[in-house]
Amino acid sequence: MKRTASTHERLAERLANILTKLNVGYQLEVTDLAHEFQVSKRTIERDFDRLNSYLPLIQDEMTKKYSLDPAYLGRFKLQDIQNFAQLSGIGELYPSLDMSFLRSLLDERANQVFSAKGYYYENAQQFAEHFQVFTDAIHKRQKISFIYNDRLRHVDPYRLIHHQGSWYLAAAIEDELRAYRLSKIDQVVLHELDVFDHHPEILVQLETDEGIWFGKHKQTVQLSVRPEVALYFKQRHLLPEQHIEMEDASGALLIHCKIRHEMQLLPLVRYWIPYVKIIEPAYFQQKLEQDLQHYLLPAV
Repeated sequence: MKRTASTHERLAERLANILTKLNVGYQLEVTDLAHEFQVSKRTIERDFDRLNSYLPLIQDEMTKKYSLDPAYLGRFKLQDIQNFAQLSGIGELYPSLDMSFLRSLLDERANQVFSAKGYYYENAQQFAEHFQVFTDAIHKRQKISFIYNDRLRHVDPYRLIHHQGSWYLAAAIEDELRAYRLSKIDQVVLHELDVFDHHPEILVQLETDEGIWFGKHKQTVQLSVRPEVALYFKQRHLLPEQHIEMEDASGALLIHCKIRHEMQLLPLVRYWIPYVKIIEPAYFQQKLEQDLQHYLLPAV
């Protein structure tokens, strides 16, 4: 019985490792995996048969390597491992596998490459080649260059981010983090011998910022929220780094948030008109009102 349990544990761990590699963008070859896990090629082929029934796998016709459909990269979490176990008919193997091992693989390793900051996924098939180059560069900390808005950029790639329907590459130029939309990136070159070290402040910024409006400085914005909609702002953070400073007897709120770019603020305030108003800095409220006045002008 002990020998059977050990075999089951190895199978479960192998499948978890393969799924994790696929999840962060690796292209996998049967012979390489057979050597890594010290099993036969036929065993790995059976593993892919199991995975293929659950995952949207792609096999390159020339290299025969397996990869995950780019639209699903970075999306699999611990619950997906457990769902896969049930759907593949080997759920009984997984209780013997340490769940903390799976959690660290799926959450930490994937989060070093991908972030999801929106609810709708852009069809990323058109970026398949970019994903592979960027994934390798992020893992190996290799510099890359590309054409963006008709200019050559030479950057340190940190993260692939999905934000409000589009994919972005978070990359640094001279330790300043910026976001580049993948649909506008062209002529990508990987500089394998040109490596870089992670900047600690950039890593913190990637973890704490709630969007893709990266920059050096944040500013604090103070807003008032009328009682009619206060409950929504109390239930969850609707503004970046939102904090409720005060609630008066009527139920109205005084809130502050922190932003790096006005686009993190103004579209949200427009949505909540007339219930939310910007107090400080006053020029944000003035700009908002000017934009609305222009909007209300008769069409030419």
